[in-house]
Amino acid sequence: MSTSKKRTITNPFTSIEQYNCFGCSPKNDCGLHMEFYVEGDEVISDWQPRPEFQGYGKVLHGGIISTLMDEIASWYIFSMLKTAGVTYKLEVRYKSPVYTNKGKITLRAKLKESNKRLAEIDVKLYDNDGGLCSEGQIGYFIFPEKWAKEKLYYPDFDSFFED
Repeated sequence: MSTSKKRTITNPFTSIEQYNCFGCSPKNDCGLHMEFYVEGDEVISDWQPRPEFQGYGKVLHGGIISTLMDEIASWYIFSMLKTAGVTYKLEVRYKSPVYTNKGKITLRAKLKESNKRLAEIDVKLYDNDGGLCSEGQIGYFIFPEKWAKEKLYYPDFDSFFED
């Protein structure tokens, strides 16, 4: 775990009329409403599971876990690599159940490797007690910043941070 200062990531997409992302839009009533911050070389999200996202027996649905991991990886691309991209690979290893009634979970995303066009992001999901529940490797095809701004509504990098 990093001892660096926590830096909150602002969601600059909220002003776009058609923005309704299932993972991060605060306006999507059915969505996950994820929020993020940077600490050292990681992007982190603390997220409260809700009962409507369970698979069975108060266990968080595996598809929701995959979505959480994919979403935080995209925010890593936005806020750390200063561009946008699309997922080309999503591998998740489920290690132990995540319960919807046992408090917040924490996701931590970190760059494994990257080159000009591809990035591999490692994501770990921890339960409220700090136990590792899932690990993921998400592969992103990343775009040049200019193209991301023109085609994918990628804003200026500074709009992701207030400080």
